Amino acid sequence: MFKSAGIVARYDKRNAIKLAEDLAAYIEKKGLDVYIEETLKGKLKKRGNFRPLKDMKTDLIVTIGGDGTILRTCVAIPKPEPPILAINMGVRGFLTEATPKEAFTAIEKCLKGDYIMEKCAKLAITANNAKIPDALNEVLITADEPVKLLYAKVSKNDGHILDCQADGLMVATQTGSTGYSLSAGGPVLDPNVDAFVLTPICSLSILRSIVFPNDSKITVTVLRPKRVMVVVDGAYRHVLESESSCITVTRSKNVTTFIRFRENFYNRLRSRLIFRGFGGKI
Repeated sequence: MFKSAGIVARYDKRNAIKLAEDLAAYIEKKGLDVYIEETLKGKLKKRGNFRPLKDMKTDLIVTIGGDGTILRTCVAIPKPEPPILAINMGVRGFLTEATPKEAFTAIEKCLKGDYIMEKCAKLAITANNAKIPDALNEVLITADEPVKLLYAKVSKNDGHILDCQADGLMVATQTGSTGYSLSAGGPVLDPNVDAFVLTPICSLSILRSIVFPNDSKITVTVLRPKRVMVVVDGAYRHVLESESSCITVTRSKNVTTFIRFRENFYNRLRSRLIFRGFGGKI
């Protein structure tokens, strides 16, 4: 039973802001405490309880936007994360579940318990012994300057695997395998495949993606350049500067949970990403 809900929305899209306002009023009428992300303060007509994402301790999060809205939410909200109901107002919205027209019906289903939970693995990341936020999609390791090669050594469970010269390296989860990693030539991982994937970006050698078991510890040691950028889900950036930067990636103890109303991974894959049907004709 949900007793409180947080609302996160794109603040650059008027329709998203209006829907956030309407949903906040609707959920409040259902008896829940409603908290709105503070970036919407001054953009909504109604007065409300505004909070930064890092303080959004609620039983449910409703995101209104695309995958980027979901990812910045997951990076920042307190752990363990509450389940997320994602309303699509993005470009593709691969991770989202409902359209704006379905938003109020989706809220009703949530309150009635008429849904299933999809739990998605995350990556725990340490950069030069400093813990940085977990990744739902991927962690990207690249030079802190455009068009500059990254020279790195990659190890699995402290055993050397390969040397890499590339624009960057990323480690992606099953969820992230349909995102940036896919664009860089990586494979799509079925959600039931308990693994993550290492994908190079514009490698100088013939290096393709490598799929690792989810209990692996992957270590990337950057030999050059001295300044390295570590990007988590496109939403968090961490700059390293040392003679030899070390980034370690393992499976996180945290997960992201999505509210789903149907099992639809391959439906989403067909309709929003890569597969195209023949419409019954060849």
